[in-house]
Amino acid sequence: MAEPSRAGDMQSSGFAKGSKGQRRRIGIFDAVRGFSVISMVLFHLCYDLRFLAGVGLPWFASPLQDIWRASISWTFLFVAGCMCTLSRSNLRRGLTYGAVALAIYAVTALAAVDTPISFGIIYCMSACTLVAWALGRVNCLPRGPIAASALFVCFLLALGIPSGTVGIGPFSVALPHAIYSVPGLAWLGLPGPGFASGDYYPLIPFVFMYLAGTSMASWFKERGYSDWAINANVPPLNFVGRHALLVYVVHQPFCCFSRAWYRFTSATRQRGGPCHLGLHRGQHMGPRSSAFSRMRSQWQAGPARYRPHVIPGNAHGPSS
Repeated sequence: MAEPSRAGDMQSSGFAKGSKGQRRRIGIFDAVRGFSVISMVLFHLCYDLRFLAGVGLPWFASPLQDIWRASISWTFLFVAGCMCTLSRSNLRRGLTYGAVALAIYAVTALAAVDTPISFGIIYCMSACTLVAWALGRVNCLPRGPIAASALFVCFLLALGIPSGTVGIGPFSVALPHAIYSVPGLAWLGLPGPGFASGDYYPLIPFVFMYLAGTSMASWFKERGYSDWAINANVPPLNFVGRHALLVYVVHQPFCCFSRAWYRFTSATRQRGGPCHLGLHRGQHMGPRSSAFSRMRSQWQAGPARYRPHVIPGNAHGPSS
């Protein structure tokens, strides 16, 4: 089915040229992206129910919580990388992501119901897209499954860099703490001791996952996409996938204001006592509470205790 192009957003570049030269949307990208967006919304619902409303969800904990979180974020970045080979303008696409990321920071800072989102998933997609654009300008974009495999290994090796380590499992080594004391490098993947964010996707390591998607998409583009990939259509998933950025943008303020509304209604139900928010009596809501302080310390204690959060809006959880 031929559709007009909408360059510059999450759904902008899922097109390939058909046999007659018309631009055809690649349905598999929309379906996978739509599934990930719905999964993200459900993840945030579970997060808010457990950590804000105090609903008992014992299964929503590590390792399931970490696996679920990674499945969403890694898929987003891989598919976004695939879009690079199909986009009419990666420069415009990257700048659009950047503008949205700035708006999200402003909204989450003004709402003040959680830690503002600095260098979150949309920022990461912006930075990675601009890196891919720059590499494309000098004809250095990686291509093929071998390059994609090497980049994925680099991603796994670098995954712990924001936490202060490099390597995989027992083969990890600690990085010097001195490199995390340099201010202003949180965007790169070296957060300082005072850095905090409700969602953190630095350029390193996630640019490797993004470029792995670009490498595979370049290989598929040279050989042509299969009919099943182009025609894949699960209507609810494809619809959400075509409007992924809009869903994400609407989802962010909805999460912020729903949390604020919950806190307000919880406070009004109390008669002179502390607003419990699912905490024990005597622990007050807000960033001064011991629970919030304990969770916040995971972000502010430096690389030794730092754990990156990779889902938009997922600020602080005991399993982080």
